[in-house]
Amino acid sequence: MSRINLLIVVLIFIIAFAFVSDSLKTDSEEKVLISEPWDHSPITVYIDDRDVPEHYSPSYRTGVENALDFWEKGGNGRLSYEPEFQIVDVDDADIMIMWVENLENDAGVEDGVAGFARPYIVNGRFERVEIVLETGNYEGYAWRQYGDISMEDIAAHEIGHALGLGHVNDRNDIMYPKYDRKQEVDPLLFQATWPLLLLIALVVFLIISYHGSGWLRYKKKRESLEDEVFKDEDRER
Repeated sequence: MSRINLLIVVLIFIIAFAFVSDSLKTDSEEKVLISEPWDHSPITVYIDDRDVPEHYSPSYRTGVENALDFWEKGGNGRLSYEPEFQIVDVDDADIMIMWVENLENDAGVEDGVAGFARPYIVNGRFERVEIVLETGNYEGYAWRQYGDISMEDIAAHEIGHALGLGHVNDRNDIMYPKYDRKQEVDPLLFQATWPLLLLIALVVFLIISYHGSGWLRYKKKRESLEDEVFKDEDRER
């Protein structure tokens, strides 16, 4: 075998090995972290909406509640058990959910991570899980607030980890590791400006109504004038 042919065979082997390794890595990501992480039910959840950062939106709590409901109703179908949650007002719950302004700055995580779940494991079971979510991220030097739909998805992903699930390679699955930011309305901006938006909508409605009623008056006046003109012409004939 010539050196060129030997080199080609070696390259093919290296490429094949890389594909196999990547495939094995993907398969491992699709497995659950712990099949039954909790030894009791319901799983208590504390949502910390008191000690919150500047850009926290009150609507985020609803997103977390929707995410909990998503998993109670079956979630992505990968759980081997049916979780039941109980939201409590004490911070020693099984799952504690909190917010920070930005994970990259506040927790030193890599850019693009919108949340993380930190489980404390004792004898192969979760004793408690801390979930930390950020309210937004930077796009260059511009701050971007997460919308309500994005926050619900981020929360659902991290709660999935708190239920023992790992990552999957299906982009349509909630447990896919890459977070795709959605272009949504900034909830805080909307809350601050909705009175102005309502006023603008009212003004537009009044303008349209005024011009509409004016057009109707003009139409009636024109019809009346045309009737008088045609009547006069009939009399002259």
